[in-house]
Amino acid sequence: MTGTDPAGVPVVITGELTGDRRPGEDQEDPRIAELRAAVTVLRRALAALPAELADRDLAEEELAALTALLSGPAPSPAALGGPLLRLAATTGSVSSLAPALGRLRAAVELFGGAGGR
Repeated sequence: MTGTDPAGVPVVITGELTGDRRPGEDQEDPRIAELRAAVTVLRRALAALPAELADRDLAEEELAALTALLSGPAPSPAALGGPLLRLAATTGSVSSLAPALGRLRAAVELFGGAGGR
């Protein structure tokens, strides 16, 4: 679709027009968006880790479990707490992963606290 900007310059419009959608329609819960981003950051940090990590497979399984939880409605804090604790146990001793793990914890807390506490 084409149109013009406020100065009259022709532009190509891609995607949906904002006025075509009702408020809240097809908008992702910002908590889920942040948790999804935090999972991605930790997954990338784990992949970039040059050192051997004994529990790397377990950490990757927990990240996959968190990703699966994000495919439905907003998960409960209790459902998020288990994977978070297991990720802390498997990666917590690696200082280079601390920022990514901290972001993940903060994202989980957006759902009502770590593990529902």
